[in-house]
Amino acid sequence: MSVRKLPVFISVATVAVLALSGCSGSPSAESTATGAALTCTDSGKSSDAVKVTGKADAEPTVKFTSPLTAKTTERTVVTKGKGAAVKNGEAVEIAYTAYNASTGAKLNGGGYGKAAGLTVTVAETASIIPGILKGIACSNVGSRVAVVVPPADAFGTKGNTDLKVAATDNIIFVIDVKGKVATRANGKDQKPQDGFPAVTLAKDGTPTVKVPKTDAPAELKTEVLKKGDGGLVADGATVTVQYTGVVWGTGKVFDQSWGKGGPATFATSNVVPGFAQGLIGQTVGSQVVIVIPPALGYGTTGNTTAGITGTDTLVFVVDILASA
Repeated sequence: MSVRKLPVFISVATVAVLALSGCSGSPSAESTATGAALTCTDSGKSSDAVKVTGKADAEPTVKFTSPLTAKTTERTVVTKGKGAAVKNGEAVEIAYTAYNASTGAKLNGGGYGKAAGLTVTVAETASIIPGILKGIACSNVGSRVAVVVPPADAFGTKGNTDLKVAATDNIIFVIDVKGKVATRANGKDQKPQDGFPAVTLAKDGTPTVKVPKTDAPAELKTEVLKKGDGGLVADGATVTVQYTGVVWGTGKVFDQSWGKGGPATFATSNVVPGFAQGLIGQTVGSQVVIVIPPALGYGTTGNTTAGITGTDTLVFVVDILASA
């Protein structure tokens, strides 16, 4: 994604165990593929062997005999929720606990009760390890599932030295699907400000941006088109957004999340300064326009991969869907 600090966005930076993919967080400027559909994952002997007890809104007690392995990712439904099944391209909030299936060691966890869960977009292009996505896809909202993930759907052949996960270790995730996250801003419409690009929305929420034929402002400018009633985006928060980015001088789209498998999740500490400044202090559910001068974007070097020069002002239309 072209708001990132070079060379890459990091995925879900505040949740170490879920930054497992080792790749960039959001679709890159050069990526145009739409996320492929994820199929439902069946249970197996290994996932059935994970015994899970405890209340739905609290961290569960998890018992298993290690080492536990599976040839392919397996998912056992511990408790089936009453909500709708999660479909490809939808964003959901989850709580989770993770274990090394070989050693039995707990790796990480969180998001239970009133604590903010992790927002995950269910698409193959999402920068979360495939095993987590396979555990969530087709699960009903309110469900608790046990997932056994082999290396091919986790860290691959490298393992993860920080988490003390070897290249041959399986990982166990116990995941609570807390709820679905809106895929577009749902805040109250606000009156557009003079001098800003005009934004029109398709039926699915995809914005079209028309840049005025005037000089770009020299300073960062932010406009709220929809005012959400959710929590404030804090400095350093991990946010889930839909976005479109265009160059002021040409109006050309150089990057967007729309049509690429669903919303993007990233930390505000790992984007270009103007993008972060435009989001911090805004409320979840809002749609904002951020006009970013070169000094707060890519500076004098620009971003040749995205077709951005050192003098280009950037315009982003951002739907703020979640913040943690």
